[in-house]
Amino acid sequence: MSEDDRGTAGGGDGAAREFAECRPLLFTIAYEILGSAVDAEDVVQDSYLRWHAVRREQVEHPRAYLVRTVTRQALNHLRAARRRREDYVGQWLPEPVRTAPDVGEDVALAESVSMAMLLVLETLGPDERVVFVMREVFGYPHAEVAEAVGKSEAAVRQIAHRAREHVRARRRRFRPDPGTAREVVDRFLRAAGTGDVEALMSLMAPDVVHISDGGGRAAAALQPVSGRTQVARFIAGIARTTGLGADAEWTSCNAMPALLLRTPDGLDSVLVFEIDEGLIHGMYAVRNPEKLGGALVSRPLARTEEPRTDRPRTIG
Repeated sequence: MSEDDRGTAGGGDGAAREFAECRPLLFTIAYEILGSAVDAEDVVQDSYLRWHAVRREQVEHPRAYLVRTVTRQALNHLRAARRRREDYVGQWLPEPVRTAPDVGEDVALAESVSMAMLLVLETLGPDERVVFVMREVFGYPHAEVAEAVGKSEAAVRQIAHRAREHVRARRRRFRPDPGTAREVVDRFLRAAGTGDVEALMSLMAPDVVHISDGGGRAAAALQPVSGRTQVARFIAGIARTTGLGADAEWTSCNAMPALLLRTPDGLDSVLVFEIDEGLIHGMYAVRNPEKLGGALVSRPLARTEEPRTDRPRTIG
């Protein structure tokens, strides 16, 4: 190996190891900014290529460099994705990712990757979303966020305040209980399997909302279905025509209880539940085949590799 090769970040096992150690954090940042596992993987891979090309003596703090690179690339990706989503057919939902049980142990992380929170983040502009994610979820100081997004620290403070108030006004807080959630989902499957509308209604909050995403590639309601009577009838109707629950696998997606629903042709949809105090408050049905791959492989997610003294305890 030449001296020049040894001088690059990609010239040895150390650089690859540093990147691998940061990968869960980098993917989590990109995913929360983009709401798409596919796009997040693209951003992480592109960042690895940039990391491989840079000279080691130019990088004083590898983790900070990688976080800054991923953040900038994700912001560019988000701006382009916003234009594509304007033409999306029906309701847009984040791409679900399968999460390990320990993700739920970090309350702030679990909340930040939940479907409900990611949908709230969709209502922010690109700069607001990136600043909110970096500051409120990952706890980076305003100065570091400013460097990552290419704005002044004063501007980032204003953006952070505006985004925080926006999210606070639209978020819904839940206290998930894994044991209760499993029981509720099991009862849901039994009721759906028999088409029992009354039993389904008994499991739902009065203001329950069902959102489905087919992306024009699979059958899905074009508008959200709201209210326990309407949602129960909608689920019962689906069960009658598709045999909902005939081949269902319990799992966790986005740190929420979820079902993988399969047909003989393969994975048909992912149904994610928002459950609080024993009642279903939200259901997110992802049927767009382009969004189903992320639910098949468990994703390691992380907010940080080491404690940060300035990290907010809660989001927003």
